[in-house]
Amino acid sequence: MTPLIDPLFRVETIARTPNPQQLAWLAAHQCVSDQPAVDCDRPTEANAGEYVVKHLLKGNRGHYSPLEAPQISFNVIDLPHSVMQQIRTHRIGWHFSVQSFRYTSDRIISVANGELDPERFVYLRPVGAYTDRQGKRYDYTAVARADDLNWALLSAIRYAKSLQDGYSEEQARGGLPFDVRQSWVMSANVRSLMHLFDLRSKADAQLECQQLCELLWPHFEEWVPAIAEWYKENRLGKARLAP
Repeated sequence: MTPLIDPLFRVETIARTPNPQQLAWLAAHQCVSDQPAVDCDRPTEANAGEYVVKHLLKGNRGHYSPLEAPQISFNVIDLPHSVMQQIRTHRIGWHFSVQSFRYTSDRIISVANGELDPERFVYLRPVGAYTDRQGKRYDYTAVARADDLNWALLSAIRYAKSLQDGYSEEQARGGLPFDVRQSWVMSANVRSLMHLFDLRSKADAQLECQQLCELLWPHFEEWVPAIAEWYKENRLGKARLAP
């Protein structure tokens, strides 16, 4: 994983299932228990994590369904719109509530009025050397970035004028840069989160999507430590087919 490239990128955990590895154990145990799982003696959270790794994950057993029981919810903050679009394609096991640009115009107007730095509403990559999906190298220069930032400022000014002229927000936003910063709430289960890491933390994924995985990872690691340790060792960054 790469160091963060933007200081405004942020992820916070809003809520999460307590004892998630124990819950995965309960779900798995019910499949093989004559008794209701809730009435059975259950392992500690740490021991439950060891069970999940040994009996559901290790050796590519692929018994992932019990991992759909524990849920976690994040607030993703100030990442570019393109990341939201890419991440939102992962529908199974996910929930998304995304900041609308139909009702949220104050930040853009503050930029137009000179009260806020344009980079608070639009994301631009840092100056540096990059490659496209075919591996072709290119340089994003300071001059090019300054031009892009000026264009973003002009788009904010035009947006504010459009609202003053009576345009609806949904029409005015059409002139904004594609990578406006956007915040959203998203929820996932353990399985769907690993699926996201499989597809978006690999080296050929969009750089900013890799950055989101970088931000999500410590929350995942703290929440399900045994599962995260196994995943890091066996799947993270290896571009394997998502389970």
